[in-house]
Amino acid sequence: MSFAPYDHLAHSLLPLIKTTEDGAHDLSHLRRVWCTARAIQAEEGGDGEILAAATLLHDCVVVAKDSPQRAEASRLAAARAAEFLRDLGWRTEHVAAVAHAIEAHSFSAGIAPTTLEARILQDADRLDAIGMVGVARCFYTAGRMGSALYDPADPMARARTHDDRRFAIDHFQTKLLGLATGFQTRSGARLAGERHARLKRFLDEFMAEIDAT
Repeated sequence: MSFAPYDHLAHSLLPLIKTTEDGAHDLSHLRRVWCTARAIQAEEGGDGEILAAATLLHDCVVVAKDSPQRAEASRLAAARAAEFLRDLGWRTEHVAAVAHAIEAHSFSAGIAPTTLEARILQDADRLDAIGMVGVARCFYTAGRMGSALYDPADPMARARTHDDRRFAIDHFQTKLLGLATGFQTRSGARLAGERHARLKRFLDEFMAEIDAT
């Protein structure tokens, strides 16, 4: 699987990453985030090697979605990534740049990205959570957690609180439909608008098919 033009870097870093059975955060996810990051970088600029390293390592520590440590996942990954890069002889300032991009990429960490590479990675990773891939990941993760598709008594949560731990479709309201705001780059915001429209269209069509009127 290509991470051009940094395949040499991927060859060095990927064997260091613990494999995961989570199909929402697997090698394919890394590849999608990299393709999106490259597309944004082509318009916005930034250091490609730092961005590539941050993309490859941003999920190098995996914490389950339902773990109380979930909000710490990006900080743990940043620390692990820094160890990997120091062992490979990277310069201190470049290690720090990669670590910051990783710790700031997470939605739940609440860390503001202060570099262009960090802003691009946050946008690219967030884009993988919306659009049609975001829909697929939502239901895949819900299935792993044992959630139902929706509440048949009140699918649109008109008389209850949204609960995405019980119902997969509730995750659209608790998180996915809010992700299109707050993007860090103009390119990312444009792509987010396109994917948000697909996400909204899916939800509307889903509700129509289950006759949620």
